[in-house]
Amino acid sequence: MSAISAFLTRHYRHFNAAALMDAARDYRAHLDQGGSMLVTLAGAMSSAELGLSLAQMIREGKVHAISTTGANLEEDIFNLVAHDHYVRVPHYRDLSPEEEQKLLDRHLNRVTDTCIPEEEAMRRIERALREEWRAAQDAGERLFPHEFLYRLIRKGKLEEHYQIDPQDSWLVAACEKGLPIWTPGWEDSTTGNMFAAACIEGELDPSTVRSGIEAMMHLADWYTEYAPQSSVGFFQIGGGIAGDFPICVVPMLHQDLQRDGVPLWGYFCQISDSTTSYGSYSGAVPNEKITWGKLGVETPKHIIESDATIVAPLVFALILGW
Repeated sequence: MSAISAFLTRHYRHFNAAALMDAARDYRAHLDQGGSMLVTLAGAMSSAELGLSLAQMIREGKVHAISTTGANLEEDIFNLVAHDHYVRVPHYRDLSPEEEQKLLDRHLNRVTDTCIPEEEAMRRIERALREEWRAAQDAGERLFPHEFLYRLIRKGKLEEHYQIDPQDSWLVAACEKGLPIWTPGWEDSTTGNMFAAACIEGELDPSTVRSGIEAMMHLADWYTEYAPQSSVGFFQIGGGIAGDFPICVVPMLHQDLQRDGVPLWGYFCQISDSTTSYGSYSGAVPNEKITWGKLGVETPKHIIESDATIVAPLVFALILGW
């Protein structure tokens, strides 16, 4: 047993620490039994550099599909090309409104303690993406948001700007593996805003990027084909649309399409700091999902109420044997 796994096994015995261990053991058991795993990414996990561990999970076949916010999708590639220009603000809680304005004046967009540089990250990717959007539109192609980024990676258009080892980029790893990615609500992301602006200007047509409804249809087709062959688990990092969107595909197939024989999700874990509260879906206990036809009575269910930037890398370390 490696040093990290040995430490966790010895010290993580109770409460949320024990929940972390149980979730990791059941994740491994699910894979060992021939299962696969869909991982969902909420929050700003890419700016938290989750790719340092998630990329290896993907490369070693521990992750088979991803549902992510547009922010996480783009922020991984922002970090890939502009890492050296990021600015960390460890005292962010003490910033005055005037100091926040100074960050804006420097074109630094803050995410908690991390500032993303607009020109080196956002505008560099925008210029590259606009070329791909226009080329696809001219060719009569319609693609999902991640497919445009896959094209940039595969064509090597950004390699000269790489500022981290691409082995630490989860998007590069997903591209190499050809993982399916669904990006619900992509239009509220920075690149989604850029695309909307180009459509408003008349440069692009909205149909060039495939819609959320099409993403749900694609997910339904994927799940229908994939789940009977390999029980699909659900590992949710954070809350929100990244998790809400994919988990409801199962009841849709059962209840709205009236299809028989569609398996329920075979494993469930959520890492969230949203504690159980009235009416909160992100804070709902997993058993509530039984009533919606998402999970079964026997489905392994876990919830780790903690900071995902701390917990997710530790769970991944256990699964990877680090």
